[in-house]
Amino acid sequence: MSDFFIHLMRHGAPQTPGLLLGRTDAPTTPAGIAACVAQVQDLSFCSIIASDLQRSAQPAAAIGAPRGLDPTIDRRWREVDFGAWDGLAPSEVESSALGAFWDDPDANPPPGGERWSALVARVEAALASIPPEDTLVVTHGGAIRAALASLFGFGQCQLWAFDLPYAAVISLRVWPGTPRSAQIAGLWA
Repeated sequence: MSDFFIHLMRHGAPQTPGLLLGRTDAPTTPAGIAACVAQVQDLSFCSIIASDLQRSAQPAAAIGAPRGLDPTIDRRWREVDFGAWDGLAPSEVESSALGAFWDDPDANPPPGGERWSALVARVEAALASIPPEDTLVVTHGGAIRAALASLFGFGQCQLWAFDLPYAAVISLRVWPGTPRSAQIAGLWA
């Protein structure tokens, strides 16, 4: 089988940026949608997949419309579930608990939230279901980091070192059939 590209795009800016938005279904601003459309203008892809949350699904639909592509909605591409913290500003969460989460999100998930390993497992399953064709995935920062952990084995310190602004794209060249057989082909922010 020949190689193909998976372009991982972080959704556009939500209406209220800076919050811990996991399962909270916050819409993307019109400017955020426009930024996503502009970011992929020169990319080639045969299909689009998006998280089921508005902030990913809206830009995916706007990107797909002029290309005649209807996005496939896949909830496995959702952001990590922040549980009791979902929708809060980081300043509203007890600082030591939030710090423990960022240091080790698997050992210290938010109350009622999702463990890091669960996010990685569902994103890994979503990656495995992508057909071997150039694909754009409009998703969330945590899901992109989970994909990088799955494909490359990156640790937490490496993953948090990636700056993923809204509408950023990471393009991965994938060789089917062997574990972690991908390379980062580009990062556009």
